[in-house]
Amino acid sequence: MKILCIGRNYEEHAKELNNPVPERPVVFMKPASSMLVGNKPFYYPEFTKDLHYEGEIVLKIAKNGRHIQREFARDYFNEIAFGIDFTARDLQSELKKKGHPWELAKAFDGSAVLSEFISLDRVNRDAIEFQLSKNGEVVQHGNTRDMIFSFEDIIVFVSQYFKLLMGDLIFTGTPAGVGPVQPGDTLEGRIFTHDGPLKLLHCDIK
Repeated sequence: MKILCIGRNYEEHAKELNNPVPERPVVFMKPASSMLVGNKPFYYPEFTKDLHYEGEIVLKIAKNGRHIQREFARDYFNEIAFGIDFTARDLQSELKKKGHPWELAKAFDGSAVLSEFISLDRVNRDAIEFQLSKNGEVVQHGNTRDMIFSFEDIIVFVSQYFKLLMGDLIFTGTPAGVGPVQPGDTLEGRIFTHDGPLKLLHCDIK
């Protein structure tokens, strides 16, 4: 199983971090050991003093494929989850200055928090609304219609480089509003379904 992640996929988020708006998807990966599921607590790592949350929609790949054509891209996913891409922002800044990869800041154990999956039939698949709350206050409120690269764009692009396998996960990018967490904070993620907002993720920071 692969965990593919798309960076800077919402224009306002790119701007809030003073990053250029990308002309093609920014892709990085996380190992399987980064997954944190079942609403388990997240333990603040000792190597950072500036840990940020990044809430986003996660796709689960439904069948194998490579070099996928756009007209078939929708056939490759039918479930979504709420995910948090935890980022050691201070460490990431150091790595970026040196031109080094981001993995130390993005791919550490527990950095890919994942809710249960729900069917795309339960949402408006072309405009999925979602939000992340910290200690009961909404800090991120996004809609996938605002993504720079759509789900289909992402599928087409990444499948040129990686064969997509059933069960692979794609974190599709975070909207504006990212920020720091501290031990004692609680994060909750919601996806808006046809029946209203559905709380899918609960994560206590220890």
